[in-house]
Amino acid sequence: MWLYNLVVALYARVIALASFRHRKARLWTEGRKDLFERMKRTIDPEARIVWIHAASLGEFEQGRPLIEKIRRTHPEYKILLTFFSPSGYEIRKNYDQADYIFYLPIDTPRNVRRFLEIAHPEIAVFIKYEFWLNMLGELRRRAIRTYIVSAIFRPDSIFFRPYGGLWRTALESFDTIFVQNDESRTLLARLGFDNVIVSGDTRFDRVAEIATAAKKIELIDRFKGDSRLLVAGSTWGPDEELLIRLMNDNPSLRFIVAPHEMEEGRIERLLAATHGGGIRYTRCTPQTSFAETRLLVLDTVGILSSVYGYADWAYIGGGFGMGIHNTLEAATFGLPIAFGPRYEKFKEACDLVALGAAAPVRTYEELRDWFAPLRDDEQARLHAARAARAYTASHQGATTLILSTIFSEK
Repeated sequence: MWLYNLVVALYARVIALASFRHRKARLWTEGRKDLFERMKRTIDPEARIVWIHAASLGEFEQGRPLIEKIRRTHPEYKILLTFFSPSGYEIRKNYDQADYIFYLPIDTPRNVRRFLEIAHPEIAVFIKYEFWLNMLGELRRRAIRTYIVSAIFRPDSIFFRPYGGLWRTALESFDTIFVQNDESRTLLARLGFDNVIVSGDTRFDRVAEIATAAKKIELIDRFKGDSRLLVAGSTWGPDEELLIRLMNDNPSLRFIVAPHEMEEGRIERLLAATHGGGIRYTRCTPQTSFAETRLLVLDTVGILSSVYGYADWAYIGGGFGMGIHNTLEAATFGLPIAFGPRYEKFKEACDLVALGAAAPVRTYEELRDWFAPLRDDEQARLHAARAARAYTASHQGATTLILSTIFSEK
């Protein structure tokens, strides 16, 4: 633990130094200033608290069905939501379904004690991962019911390494471990854990809600018109290089590209390199004519999930970097999907590939060869579309299973 505590302290110091030059580091640091004083002023000491922790925005989306169902079915509890990353906190700090929203403090023994004294949760829920050793140890010492949901474990995880003893001990803090698949349960059983439930992934419940609540967007409606449409979500530079070629080879189709980062240079590159012209979403007006426009760059946030509802095909970015982004938002609308080659750590992507609903691509030629049959043969497109939609529909229900277990263990 002394080494772990040293690494945590050094990490916090490095972030503080980086905050002078990097916006995210600055937000990370400033968001934790006077944290405990702000918590004391805000959190009702008499309230019954369910604490839900999400590392960032993606984990928040996994936890969101749980938060909103607790809100509906257990109004006797107040909900405390914490984030580790600015990319989650800054976007969701005004989320109206949680009563209290804060950054998670740095995981030192003193911080952990202060946090739990002020927050006084009856129940703690961690989404997918974030195994903070001091926090989990203190939760166990205080006998606070603690859970992890939508977790996934792999043979190469630190828990199964010879030097992973501290992390194996941390797993003992959880009353129940809710995992996504049978492989995770089998791996944990080898360590002696029998408090494991295969509940699936709460994201399936979330994307079903998204699809049901999808908004009609008049501007997107006008842009698509009678054309067929490919929507590319959360793209990075290498994705966009492939997509530019695909757009230029398919002049009869229309494309929407939503970059993951709104970098001016990349947006300009997309617009300039696309034959037939493109336009930014934020520069459109009710009078904008799309007669000659083939590309719409979605340079805004919050509507991509609804935009998928207009698509005939989807491309998901990130697969040439650390890993692909959210495939389920597209799959729930019944879209054939392509993405880059780094997808193996994403169970849903592997499942969609096995079902023929999605395909990984490494080169433009592979992207073209995936797309051409789905463009030219409507029955082939519909076959992939049905497989995607059926997959997301068949995996719903994790939220109900998790909450029925947690609230039956009082």
